[in-house]
Amino acid sequence: MSDSNVKIFDTTLRDGEQVPGCKLNTDQKVIIAEQLDILGVDVIEAGFPVSSPGDFKSVEAISKMVKNATVCGLTRSVENDIKVAAEALTYAKHARIHTGIGTSDSHIKHKFKSNKEAIIERAVKAVKYAKSFVEDVEFYAEDAGRTDNEYLARVCEAVIKAGATVLNIPDTTGYCLPSEYGAKIKYLKENVRGIDKAVLSCHCHNDLGLATANSIEGVINGARQIECTINGIGERAGNTALEEVVMILKQHPYLELDTNINTSMLYGMSQLVSDSMGIYTQPNKAIVGANAFAHSSGIHQDGMIKNRGTYEIINPKDVGVTESAIILTARSGRAALAYRAKHVGYELTKIQLDDVYANFLSFADKKKEINDSDIHQIIETSKVYQQIISA
Repeated sequence: MSDSNVKIFDTTLRDGEQVPGCKLNTDQKVIIAEQLDILGVDVIEAGFPVSSPGDFKSVEAISKMVKNATVCGLTRSVENDIKVAAEALTYAKHARIHTGIGTSDSHIKHKFKSNKEAIIERAVKAVKYAKSFVEDVEFYAEDAGRTDNEYLARVCEAVIKAGATVLNIPDTTGYCLPSEYGAKIKYLKENVRGIDKAVLSCHCHNDLGLATANSIEGVINGARQIECTINGIGERAGNTALEEVVMILKQHPYLELDTNINTSMLYGMSQLVSDSMGIYTQPNKAIVGANAFAHSSGIHQDGMIKNRGTYEIINPKDVGVTESAIILTARSGRAALAYRAKHVGYELTKIQLDDVYANFLSFADKKKEINDSDIHQIIETSKVYQQIISA
């Protein structure tokens, strides 16, 4: 793997599906997985096979269908979990078992009622057992964000020796600041013996709205895999949004980090996941929201009409959106009205525009958004209508 290449690990079908009320059936999962494979994700976390017969069936079906990506199954550090995951992944061209255990003081004390040495023993045992089934084993140190760095490094060294190929460093509670998370990745890169034998992976939650920022800081500091979901869906406030990290890396080439994602499919993937799961995507969602390329402020519209780059840093076609939208509201100016009027067949002079604009404001104050049929009505009820149609 090139040092500039960041692997995209999609967990829409596992962590993303943990959103209450968003259960997918096997057919829906297979459809989404097929599109993720075409999109260019490197790893598809297809589910948690031991959790239910339905999840096992879905992971198995996805394993049979996926042509390019690695198919991954999640487990706890429990032998039966790992055995069942291996069975579900039997047909995968490229299989990965994702196993792990909590490493923070809180998890060790309250969740496992254990101690640090015993946790390392369980981690090593789980990785070795997973390694007996597949070559590619990812280890997650749950709640790594709140785990002491020195102890986390000891855990990482131990599981690398046991055969782990990927080290997942989750900010499970979304607590870390970007500087803290980046420093944690940097510390592991510099202090874990044998780190060159494994890939560091970012798995960040969005409880404080920092998931994307943390993931980017992670790869800047040496991680080479980002775990994310379409639309940022997932537990509680969600996960790192795939479309956000991919476009950040694409729009900042000086970082010299790239992915294998076909970005022109991002908007379509967003719609597919939203429709399949019945999850409404907020209009102002970055990259794929309905308003991501819509402009309603008069100042912004004027700048956009003169040069798109004044207010858009992404070409909408790069993410699969046909074109930017100029939305007419009471906040819109003359330039936007002239632009939309021309779109529906009216070439207005400056004097005509002044008269039509006054009529437009009367309409716009009564209606949230002016559509094309409204423009016809606005012009037809203007004093200069006869001049316009006889021109």
